[in-house]
Formats: sequence, structure tokens, C-alpha cells
Amino acid sequence: MAKGAKTVKAADDLVAIARERGIAYFLIAYVDLFGATRAKLVPAAAIGGMQKAGAGFAGFATHLDLTPADADMFAVPDPASLMVLPWKRDVAWLAADLWMNGQPLAQAPRVILKRKLAEAAAAGYRMRTGVECEFFLLSPDGSAVGDAGDTADKPCYDQQALMRRFDVIRAICDGMQELGWGPYQNDHEDANGQFEMNWEYDDALLTADRHVFFKFMARSLAEAHGLRATFMPKPFAHLTGSGCHAHVSLWDPTGRRNLFEDAGGELGLSGLAYHFLAGVLHHASDLCALFAPTVNSYKRLNAPATRSGATWSPNTITYGGNNRTHMVRIPEAGRFELRLMDAAVNPYLGQAAILAAGLDGIAQSRDPGRRLDIDMYRDGHKVKGARRLPLYLLDAIRLFEKSGFARTVFGADVVASYARLKMAEWDEFARSISEWERRTTLDV
Repeated sequence: MAKGAKTVKAADDLVAIARERGIAYFLIAYVDLFGATRAKLVPAAAIGGMQKAGAGFAGFATHLDLTPADADMFAVPDPASLMVLPWKRDVAWLAADLWMNGQPLAQAPRVILKRKLAEAAAAGYRMRTGVECEFFLLSPDGSAVGDAGDTADKPCYDQQALMRRFDVIRAICDGMQELGWGPYQNDHEDANGQFEMNWEYDDALLTADRHVFFKFMARSLAEAHGLRATFMPKPFAHLTGSGCHAHVSLWDPTGRRNLFEDAGGELGLSGLAYHFLAGVLHHASDLCALFAPTVNSYKRLNAPATRSGATWSPNTITYGGNNRTHMVRIPEAGRFELRLMDAAVNPYLGQAAILAAGLDGIAQSRDPGRRLDIDMYRDGHKVKGARRLPLYLLDAIRLFEKSGFARTVFGADVVASYARLKMAEWDEFARSISEWERRTTLDV
């Protein structure tokens, strides 16, 4: 048994829930450091034991920087995360926390986020977030946009292209409605074949769990419609990449008062909000390896203008009002939007990084400096002293690995594990021979 696992309360009894809701199987799932979702399929007859002891996994088999000699790790499901699959209603999904040797696994992303949330709660803060999940619908082999008719130079909000994908978009949106997420809009995004679906913000852990499930649901329903949903940040060089913008606010412990909202504050934000925002700005470079975690991520961040005319992604660490050319924008009172994260972000690590940086901003009373009300795409070169984001994943890994702040807030072992795995990924990329290299140097 996973020592320290919670005693099962009657209201959370998965055996009873299975019986009441007709659930035949449970997916007990966790997310590794690379953001991949791993799971075991457990029959309802066995879920009672799994709820108490956890489902056993070999940690070395996934991206957690463990070895074959390490003990089994156990995924203990969280009943509060339960979601019945809208497309397979006798199966339910459960987010799980990883345990090893009687202790929570330090480098497990959900464990990391829960630890930061507990620190925030001890300080009297409750973070609520919403995420804008952008993704592409492609051909099954991923080589082309799935809709041959989606060819406009500026396809954003294209009604015809949106409605040609009505069946799959509706299936996903209906699923969110069935699950009670409060979806409120769906649109065709700025790239051909690209879509965004929005649901209501909530407590950060719930948003992260839903984010993980959303990716699973979108992929599953796209496959059912003969398509492939991808959250790769930049699948096509000439098209806009997929971001995952996060909308952030801090609330009091009751969840009734938004501590970021101040009618007398600049743009409706409180002093606390500006300190938090300043922390995010201050640590953006050191944490960029979490916000933009893949080799491909930096082809979104540091791209030339795309077919539509703009990348919609930041390169520089700045903030502005309701201005989408900055890394952080303030669209209205009571919240800000971080536009740095991309679609490949680990749902738990991204939230944990925002919270860690923001709490440091509050603790250190950091000042975000003067707001910039300029078009950074056109006039950004005129801003003196503006810090730029890392150009490549290699740069981001090195900054993260050397960051004293990252080691303090996440733990030196966690930082070392993540950096080691990501450096191996970079080395594999660097060893690969691209078609560009063959085309430009084969005859040198």
C-alpha cells in the first residue's frame, strides 16, 4: 500500500461510484515530466484496492528520470478528478498522484503543482486559472491540414472552415458540457487547420486536470472522425503556432474575493497583482524550459511573420494592456494573460511555474516596471533593455538548470532530473540529419 494515501471517505468511494454510475472500467492516469499521459485500465471490480494502494508502475518506463533498479511507483487516484468519458460512458478517467517508498514522488508533475498550491494556501492565496487550448486537426499521418479546403491566407474565425469541422468540434464541446466544464466558445484559429476551444476558469489543479483530459478527449474524438489532433507548437513553418495562453488570478481562501481586482488600481489590477505579474516577468527566462518545453517550441517563439501576417507569440519579456504583442497582457480588471506557454506545455508544470514565480514576486515586492503600450512586433526594437526569451531549447535548459530560483522552489533533484531528460532530447535532435542540411550542404 502507498503509505500516506488518504483513507477512503464514503463520498469518494470509487466502488460505490462505479456501481451508481454504471462504470465498468477506470483509467488511472498520471503525466510524466515530458507531459505524456500514462495510464492503466482497471476493471471496476478491482478499483477498491487500487484506490487504497494505487496502481503499480515501473518508473523507468516513462520520462521521470528513474532507473530499472528503482522500486515500483504507485499511482493513487484522486476521486475528485473523476471524469466519465463522454464517448465511452462505461469508462471513467482519474488523475493520480505518484508515490514511491511510502512518499510522494518528488518529480511527479501533479505532486509538484499540489505542493506549490499548498504553499500558496498557507500564505492565504488560492490561484485560479483558465487556459486557451489551441490545436491542429490534421490528416491521420500528420503531414497536412485535415481540411483540403482550408487555404485562406487569413483563416482566423473562418466560418466555413469552422463548420466543415462541426462534427468533431461539436463532439468535443458536447463532451465538455456533459462534464460540467462550462465551455463558452469555439473558433477557427489563425492558422489553416487550427482551432481553439475555451471553458470556464477554475482552481488551478482542476484546470490542470481538465487540460490533461481535454488533450486526451480531443485526440480520441479526432481519431473517431478520421483526423489527428496535435498539440505540437509549430507543425508547419509558414503557419501560426499553437499557444496555450493562461489567464491568472489569486483569490482569498474562500474563493469569494479576487485579490487581483482593484477598481482604483491601474487597469483594474491590485498592487498584489502587479507584484505577482512582476515575478512572472522576472523569472520568465529561467522557467521558459517549462513554459515552452520542446525543440519545436522555439520555432513558434522565434519565428518570422507567418502566412497570416503575425506569429501572435512573444519574443521579449514585456507586458502591456489589452495588447496581444506582449508576453503578458492585461485584458480586463482582475486578471492577466500569460502568452508564453505553448500547446506542448505540461499542464501541471506550467501552472506550478506561474505560481512559483508569482509568489516570489509577492514575497520580494517586485516591480514590473512601466507598462508598454506599443506594438512590439513593429516597434519592439526601440525598447531599450527589454530582455529577450531564449532562442532555442538548449538555451532554455541551461538557464533552468543554473537557476538558483528554480532549485529553491522545485528542488535541486527535480531541476536536475528535468534538465537531464531535456538535454538528452536536445542531443538526440542535434544528432539528427534534417532535409535542410542535405539540401544546403550535400554538395559543399
